[in-house]
Amino acid sequence: MARHLAAVLTKQILRRSANKAYSTSSNVPKGCLAVYIGETEKKRFVVPVSYLNEPAFQDLLSKAEEQFGYNHPMGGLTIPCREETFINVTSSLS
Repeated sequence: MARHLAAVLTKQILRRSANKAYSTSSNVPKGCLAVYIGETEKKRFVVPVSYLNEPAFQDLLSKAEEQFGYNHPMGGLTIPCREETFINVTSSLS
């Protein structure tokens, strides 16, 4: 259930932010997506789309849903966690 919810959340965010993020989308390679990480100051990371299927990454997406719902202030997927936490999670996925 959580995986399905995370996938739906991500698809909706990507659709809604497509127009806002168009100017930066050329900086994102095919098969990847940009995410904004941070609790106060946001930093942009580019990650493979395949991370969306990983349970550890889906836990981060659940946190994003709890805090932002479908309204992400950066115009793209925003995950409210410490940068160190994000790096630890994603480095274990590579």
